[in-house]
Amino acid sequence: MKKKMSKKEMKILAQEFIEEARFASRRAEATIQGYESSLRLFGSIFPDIKYPDELSRQLLVRFFRELETRERKVGKGKIVKGVKLSTIATHWSKLNQFFKWLVVNNHMDNNPLSGIEFPNVEYLDKKYLTKEQIEKVFTVVSFNIEWRGSLVEKRNIVILSLALCCGLRKGEILGLKMTDIDLERKKVIVRAEISKSKLRREVPLNTFVLGKLKVYFEERKRLGLISEYLLVSDKDKKFTTHGLKHVVKKIKDASGVKFHMHLLRHSFAINLINNGCDVSKLKQLMGHRDIRMTAAYLRCLPIKSMRGDLEMLTLDNLL
Repeated sequence: MKKKMSKKEMKILAQEFIEEARFASRRAEATIQGYESSLRLFGSIFPDIKYPDELSRQLLVRFFRELETRERKVGKGKIVKGVKLSTIATHWSKLNQFFKWLVVNNHMDNNPLSGIEFPNVEYLDKKYLTKEQIEKVFTVVSFNIEWRGSLVEKRNIVILSLALCCGLRKGEILGLKMTDIDLERKKVIVRAEISKSKLRREVPLNTFVLGKLKVYFEERKRLGLISEYLLVSDKDKKFTTHGLKHVVKKIKDASGVKFHMHLLRHSFAINLINNGCDVSKLKQLMGHRDIRMTAAYLRCLPIKSMRGDLEMLTLDNLL
């Protein structure tokens, strides 16, 4: 006997899906924001779609065609057309999760995306910062007149160091507590609840990061700060996403280096691979669930890093 479909509106169902993802599945906030962004975009393109049974494969094809053909404003009034293939893949993935949820919860018979193949995206754009760029970024923090010698300077150096030398994600860095830092055993613990992959992991702290952390801890102690969170404002309040965004913008403007926090994580991965780190070790360090995510970095190595290997290949040493 066929189950009777519920007749809730898409708007209500989307809210229920988001609530379940946030509070029951405990998805990372960045993932939640991705769901909200894709659902909001879909709703803006098809404002008249009210119920799940109005969804179809043809409608989804129209949605992706619209993304590819519509004009939109970016920056200071610049008009662009279309989106990157990776953007299409992101929206496909986020909407697919919602549609699967609708089917499982008896709000829809079939997932309209089930017959549409996932875009074959080659993530070759995992850019990284050069040594010169990284030095500029760190120098700007250390010599900023507003920050120099303060808790803020030492905190900002720690933020950059954890991303560059430990490969931590932005959300993981902001979620760290004092108890997650083990100076004696030289490691940082990334708890499952702050990890995007929901996997607990431990990452070694190298000498560079250890030094920056010790200086920061001494400043916290001198000021009598007692927050349980590692990163705080000068008022001993938990450092926020908005605060980090403000700091990164200041560094970008002062250094002339266009970067975001995730670019430091890319730099961590590329440099470890370039220095011979095994991809399985890198997978654990980065907290990836699937080694294919880690292997994507193998395709991003600069050609100069492989020239020495090819020089070893001559007629004399062929098999």
